[in-house]
Amino acid sequence: MKKNDIIKYILAFVITGTIFITAFLLSDRLSANRMENIRSVEDRISIDILSSETQFALLRDSSCKQFSDSILSQELNTLAQKLDFMERDLGTENDEVLHLKRYYSLLQIKDYILMHQLSERCSIKPTSIIYFYSNKEECPDCVKQAYVLSYLREKYPRLRVYAFDYDLNLSAIDTLIKLNKVERRFPALVLPDNVLYGFTSIENVEKHVPNIKDLSNTNASSSASSTISTK
Repeated sequence: MKKNDIIKYILAFVITGTIFITAFLLSDRLSANRMENIRSVEDRISIDILSSETQFALLRDSSCKQFSDSILSQELNTLAQKLDFMERDLGTENDEVLHLKRYYSLLQIKDYILMHQLSERCSIKPTSIIYFYSNKEECPDCVKQAYVLSYLREKYPRLRVYAFDYDLNLSAIDTLIKLNKVERRFPALVLPDNVLYGFTSIENVEKHVPNIKDLSNTNASSSASSTISTK
């Protein structure tokens, strides 16, 4: 083998090795940045959860004059958006995502209970829709249902929508399912007087919630939000 050929092989080896090492270091750096961003989101979510729980405690003992049905919904909406980001970034089966999702679901149930307690004490008549979906199986209608509910929340700011993953393996959700006798059929909407299965159009939801027109107060802020999955 000629000397020039040997030099060419050595140079090719060095160049290839340099490219490989550079790519490895760059990938490692990007992964580190990604994890740093995720941890930052997790920290903010933890603070939001603590803030929401503190507000629950304060509102429970507040007078009717001090109560605003928009306070908790704003907090839940912010938290829902952050969880949705993590779910899309890390996947629906990520342990950290599932942990935070369970915590968030508990906050939704707390809000649901609080609103009904206040309705008795303050003559408030909350109207809510409980939406069940599943990430364990294909549900193309769940995608359409999520858009319908998002639209209704915009159209009727005082409507409270709570979304739960049927398969989240959380005892509080299991109790909610049993109390409302929700079957394993998706999407499922628990309305004031009945439970609807399969895709329900905007018109049909409005038809089954008689007082929904009274919730279109444009001065009210957005309703209680949740992680309405499009899976």
